[in-house]
Amino acid sequence: MKYKQLIEKMTLEEKASLMSGGNFWNTKSIERLDIPSIMLTDGPHGLRKQGGKADHIGLNKSLPATCFPTAATLANSWDKKLIYDVGSHIGKEAASENVSVLLGPGLNIKRNPLCGRNFEYFSEDPYLTGELASEMVKGIQSQGISACPKHFAVNSQEHMRMTIDEIVDERSLREIYLEAFRKVVESSEPKTIMTSYNKVNGTYANENQHIMNDILYDEWKFDGVAVTDWGGNNERVAGLKAGNQLEMPSTNGITDGEIVEAIKTNHLPEDVLDDAVNRVLDLIFSTKQEGETTNVDFDEQHEFAIDAAQRSIVMLKNEDKILPIDLSRKIAIIGDFAEIPRYQGAGSSLINPAKLTNAVDVLNKTSLNLVGYAKGFIRKGGRSNKLLNEAVSLAHKADKILLFLGLDESSEAEGIDRKDLKLPENQLTLLKKIQKVNPNIVVILSGGGAIEIPFEQQVKGILHSYLSGQGSAEAIKSILLGDYNPSGKLSETFPLKYEDVSSAPYFPGKEATSEHREGIFVGYRYFDTANVPVLYPFGYGLSYTKFAYSDIEIDDLEVSFTLKNIGEVAGEEVAQLYIKKKNSQIFRAKRELKGFEKIYLGPNETKKVTINLEEKDFAYYHTANKAWEVEPGEYEIQVGSSIENIHLQSLVKMTSEEQPLVYTKEKYPNYFNGKVHDVSDQEFHNLLGYEPPSPFWDKQKDLGMNDTIAQAKYKNWVGKLVYNLVMLSKKILEKLNKPLAANNVFIVLNMPFRQIERFSGGKLSRRKIERFLKWIN
Repeated sequence: MKYKQLIEKMTLEEKASLMSGGNFWNTKSIERLDIPSIMLTDGPHGLRKQGGKADHIGLNKSLPATCFPTAATLANSWDKKLIYDVGSHIGKEAASENVSVLLGPGLNIKRNPLCGRNFEYFSEDPYLTGELASEMVKGIQSQGISACPKHFAVNSQEHMRMTIDEIVDERSLREIYLEAFRKVVESSEPKTIMTSYNKVNGTYANENQHIMNDILYDEWKFDGVAVTDWGGNNERVAGLKAGNQLEMPSTNGITDGEIVEAIKTNHLPEDVLDDAVNRVLDLIFSTKQEGETTNVDFDEQHEFAIDAAQRSIVMLKNEDKILPIDLSRKIAIIGDFAEIPRYQGAGSSLINPAKLTNAVDVLNKTSLNLVGYAKGFIRKGGRSNKLLNEAVSLAHKADKILLFLGLDESSEAEGIDRKDLKLPENQLTLLKKIQKVNPNIVVILSGGGAIEIPFEQQVKGILHSYLSGQGSAEAIKSILLGDYNPSGKLSETFPLKYEDVSSAPYFPGKEATSEHREGIFVGYRYFDTANVPVLYPFGYGLSYTKFAYSDIEIDDLEVSFTLKNIGEVAGEEVAQLYIKKKNSQIFRAKRELKGFEKIYLGPNETKKVTINLEEKDFAYYHTANKAWEVEPGEYEIQVGSSIENIHLQSLVKMTSEEQPLVYTKEKYPNYFNGKVHDVSDQEFHNLLGYEPPSPFWDKQKDLGMNDTIAQAKYKNWVGKLVYNLVMLSKKILEKLNKPLAANNVFIVLNMPFRQIERFSGGKLSRRKIERFLKWIN
């Protein structure tokens, strides 16, 4: 052990003390041994270091920092260097504030587009997620601090996230939900990793021996610190045994005492604690910011935030070349989001931007012939004839309309999932009214992910800015005027309607469990395999120029081809490589992304592009062998500009030993044809290898410490009263126009009773909580 001599000087109590926070954001110090405290704080897309009393859920304002585009937005850039640089810029701000651990990036898979926190995650695809997240981790850690990839693992929904049991088969777990984490751990060596709140196949993630000890430590050789999500500890000793070293935030010594007691009663070997202490000490001493901090130039940071945003915005439609805008035409700006930008999500990632502009102000400073601005609609929903009529009147005066639509702040947030994929009805009504008087409409969307677009045929242009950070207005302006050629490509599929999504029948979990019956068929893996039509496919995005692909060659596993810009303006193309197994004997996706490059080309410029494959890119997880295996036979190597727009293809032959078949068409008919909406109980149980527990709460059973306030509504009048008071507070906050605070009520509703003692620092003791449970039971 690196710090063996120092550890030998510690008392048992001092060693245990390093296993939990000293307060909400800092580890404990041991002054007599010169062991300092370090700070951990939020930072998926910008530094969130709170001023005043810390609360973690966005109620208190944080110090000014640069708000960069969210991960969902950056992923649309498909630009590894850009994302490394974003990580480096965020890390620089963190180091300047003496922050040692930045809690991000988030790399959970977008299993379902309704997940309320999808704006923090990169993609529906584990390969793309792993490649991009790895670069962000490297960038953050280039500044001498630690990144903290999260949430490990299978954190697929916000509904009941602290208690839900994610039921997923081993192959899907490996190929879909763990693969991006593997890539990050093995290639970027993060110093910390954050465990998730949820259970995985019956056991809380931070106590799960299989995903922690078997996979994270033994297989991937992770040598850093595993930290709980804030309040995400169930049984402290069980977590420590599984390799969860650091519990955050402080529990005022409650769980430290449990560790000491476990060692004294021989329920925990002391060498397990010593190894955990050694890891925490290495984190402290390797990331503690010493000496003078670096000054941050927020003007420079803002300029970089603009660049990151414009590289990530996706042009979805450009009929009749309505974009870029002709400066001679009269332009109307309509929509509340033009004046009050929606540029980030809500919850623990909420940034206090150092600088923020809006599209109305930015566009007014250009040479555009603007005829005015109209708000158009009430942001949080509801009809206003006055706003509607003002917008329609303005539309009459213009040649073209820039219509800013989107999802409001309460629609996507930590702790609550989206209700649907629809835009508010008042925005759709506005669009219909404007379209009747002026068909030349460009819609600029704001939101953290996929949206149903029933008006796609009624408008001529669509830009999706996602959540582009504090530089979103300038970035949108650059694309509208043609100063920047859009190069973003979708990192997720846009369905025609929500019901088409593979997990739609199963998401979110009912009450106790969330069954992943769709298996490996997440995102494009389902739409492509089951031949389900979509609005916009994975990898799709338009440019102001065009590209030609030619001359594919394969030498061993090195794939090369020629790319030419055949348009009149410079631009960037994202060339994507997919692998398709011919005549597979197992069920699998029709094709999978296994490589990509973003290439800049001037007009008529040509470049040779090379993408190197590895044997692992052809492998699937063989559950019987408990190993990755390559199915022998022919594979198509496909190169294209989206999963539906393949321009080049060639064959390679892979040789390997035949493996015993795990799957048969008779036993798994719906998985073989990809029709996973129809998976029966028996077929899913076959896939799992066991019969899962009931997805519903047992309403007759007494509530315990791992149950939630939400379940109290099924108990006596005391339980119903508490539940109704919490819900009343939510309604009051909504009436007071405080949507973020109202959403945070759901975090309280979903909090297990066991966390109340720890979050209150023992002021509400376990004995008092057990007495309360006795009353409502």
